[in-house]
Amino acid sequence: MADPSEERRDAPADFNSEALARLAAEACDDRKAVDIRLIRVEDVSSLADWFVICSGLSDVQVRAIARSVEDRLAEEAHRLPLRREGQREGRWLLLDYGELIVHVLTPQERQYYDLEVFWRHGDQHRFAPSPAITPATSPAAAIAGSPVPGA
Repeated sequence: MADPSEERRDAPADFNSEALARLAAEACDDRKAVDIRLIRVEDVSSLADWFVICSGLSDVQVRAIARSVEDRLAEEAHRLPLRREGQREGRWLLLDYGELIVHVLTPQERQYYDLEVFWRHGDQHRFAPSPAITPATSPAAAIAGSPVPGA
């Protein structure tokens, strides 16, 4: 396995910490994570620049969400986590990418630890996925007078 520090040097230049956080949030959304939050903590902590916090409704979903984040960041940003915690238990999985830390928790663990309140001094944002392109919203349908196929 490659040294994670080597992976970081090879990361595309356009993946700053915010872009990495958004990519992780999209990967969480791909596996139907609940209540995805991005928290910019670089001004209040030296731990990381960003946190992504989300919930999975079961231990299995928590693991699937974390795997989605790992796969997506490896594929698109050429990044591997520096550290992983909680994989065996599956109730709170943490992926540490240095400038980004991803927390995937069951709702019970999330309520108990309440990370959003603990990091309330950070700049918090709810993740809003990009709307899916449907035939009615496709660029072709926007052309005046152009019928939507199958409509």
